[in-house]
Amino acid sequence: MRIQSDTDLITFQDWTLRVRPAAAGVPRLMLLIHGWTGDENSMWVFARSLPRDFWMIAPRAPYATERGGYSWRPPRAENVRRTPNDSRGWPGFDDFRHAADSLIRLVDAYAAQNGMDVKQFDVMGFSQGAALTNTIALLYPERIRRAGVLAGFIPAGAESVIEKRPLNGKPIFVAHGTLDEMVSIEYARQSVEMLERAGASVTFCEDEVGHKVSANCMRGLEQFFA
Repeated sequence: MRIQSDTDLITFQDWTLRVRPAAAGVPRLMLLIHGWTGDENSMWVFARSLPRDFWMIAPRAPYATERGGYSWRPPRAENVRRTPNDSRGWPGFDDFRHAADSLIRLVDAYAAQNGMDVKQFDVMGFSQGAALTNTIALLYPERIRRAGVLAGFIPAGAESVIEKRPLNGKPIFVAHGTLDEMVSIEYARQSVEMLERAGASVTFCEDEVGHKVSANCMRGLEQFFA
């Protein structure tokens, strides 16, 4: 994996972060959330073409997995939703609450140290990180300016929050592959319906690829965050 030369690997509090400071001007902060078995290097393939006024931070999730890489929830067999597409079982909404709370605290502490105003920030996640992105947006809608949800899903158990319409007018970009064998396209289509039911203004891009983001959807993603 080729890492951008203009990023820095740092330790901040108890986190390992890869960071790209903004080039100039008043920065916008972008939080990049990797997927299951990913790490702080995984999200830069999606971020490299985004505007240089973004100050980007990509944290490493706290829990090591047996397959290598890291996860946003501790490994356990109970209290998970199992699907034909994922024999490991998927985490539910409550499984992501601690990670969502921790990332909000991370953003606030990092921004305070670097003199940034982050009453609102942007967030983008892939796969498990996209599910966590949805969770953060639903739990902390007032903190999120825009969200990118790539090859992800809405965790089971979010329905009671969705019914309160916390995302009124919130712009969210959803990208998914119709050939995705890890997270079926049907879960993405259901997620779009649920996000719209929560009040979000959703831009949906689906394309004939697997568990990845197509070139066409990448262009849409870049325009969305431009």
